Amino acid sequence: MVEMEILGMNIGCVLAALSDKRIPEKDCLLPLISKLLGYCIVAASTTVKLPQILKILNHKSAQGLSVAAFELEVVGYTISLAYCIHKGLSFSAYGELAFLLIQAIILVAVIYYFTGPIKAKTWVLVLLYGAIAPTILGGRIDPVLFEALYASQHAIFIFARVPQIWKNFSNKSTGELSSLTCLMNFGGSLVRVFTSIQEKAPTSVLMGYVMGIIMNGTLLSQILAYRKQAPKKEKKFD
Repeated sequence: MVEMEILGMNIGCVLAALSDKRIPEKDCLLPLISKLLGYCIVAASTTVKLPQILKILNHKSAQGLSVAAFELEVVGYTISLAYCIHKGLSFSAYGELAFLLIQAIILVAVIYYFTGPIKAKTWVLVLLYGAIAPTILGGRIDPVLFEALYASQHAIFIFARVPQIWKNFSNKSTGELSSLTCLMNFGGSLVRVFTSIQEKAPTSVLMGYVMGIIMNGTLLSQILAYRKQAPKKEKKFD
């Protein structure tokens, strides 16, 4: 069988099967589907958070959004991206993390702008992230610490969703939360479970996407549950 690869995808076995008028074997077809889905996710990720950003800009409000939730997202994406690069995974298996990180940073900046004057502690967090992130992304830390850091990112992503979930529940409203962004996050996590299995990604990576399904699914259910209810006055949390 002639090997024919395009962007890491072996299409030779598929073409050979089709030329013989038969269905390609599972061992040939599933990896190809996984790669195609992976690249589709990467392409779609360039606009995942755009609906949320545009919704805030159009309404000139970040009401109902948990700042801490989106800050933790930035931390989680940074650790996940650095780990995947460090492990040498195929770009199709993690490429969306780069685009999601960039959008998450922009989103946090927009939320900061529309939630009033930026406090001193916020500037400290921004400067701290700017100092530490390049070191993590460059993989210039102890391998054992890297593994521990990645293990903690599952908790980070859980805690990134919990403040927003709780805020929605308390206000009985999802405020300016974008349903389209949540739907895309949920769908992306579903697809990533399949591609992670096919790419033989570490179990820790797979579990991260499973948690993403649970957390994003919860947010989607809240959007559906509260969409017909009049939003209550947002409660303040210290």
